[in-house]
Parts: sequence; structure tokens; C-alpha cells
Amino acid sequence: MIQLTELALLGLAGYRATQLAVHDTILDPARDRLHEWHEARPTSRSREFVITLISCVYCMGWWISGAILATYLLATDQFDGTPLLVHGIEWLAVAGAAVFTNRVDDTLGRLA
Repeated sequence: MIQLTELALLGLAGYRATQLAVHDTILDPARDRLHEWHEARPTSRSREFVITLISCVYCMGWWISGAILATYLLATDQFDGTPLLVHGIEWLAVAGAAVFTNRVDDTLGRLA
């Protein structure tokens, strides 16, 4: 089971990676290509799903947090020997920390 400091760091990493994937300009060309791909067949449910995923900090944040947590657990050899349910709860905690950080960032951005 991960410690509180690890949870905080993984949450911050999840927040930053989500911001990169959803908002940062460095990935604008990739997002633009996906939007063009969607516009070619706007009634496609799978294409609509992809656009929703890449546009939503909560949707993208959930999957990115899971990938970061899994990478961390595998790299530190903490995946085996812990029940899968515990890892599921850790995933919820990391994603929650990332979303909380995103909400704080959004709130502070509106106040400035």
C-alpha cells in the first residue's frame, strides 16, 4: 500500500499529466488532428468518445492517474502481494488528489 507522501506526489503527477493532455499547447497539433478526424464522421460514436475523453479533465485524469499509479507500482515492485481491491482504492485516491488539485487551480485562476 502506498504512503501518504507517495499519494500526494502521484496526485500531483496525475494533475500535471492531465493538464498536459487536455490543455497544454504542446499537444494542440495532436488534438487538432483528432478533431479533424472526428469532423470527417461526426456521427461516429467511437470518434465522439475519443473527443469527449481528450476534452474532459475528469475523464482523461482518471485514466492518466491509473497509468501513473500502475507504472509506479510496477517500477517499485509494489504491485504483487497487495490485493487488487487495495490498488483500486489507491487509484481512486490518486485520481481524487489530481482532480482536487485541478479544482484548486481552476478556482485560483478565476480569482486572479
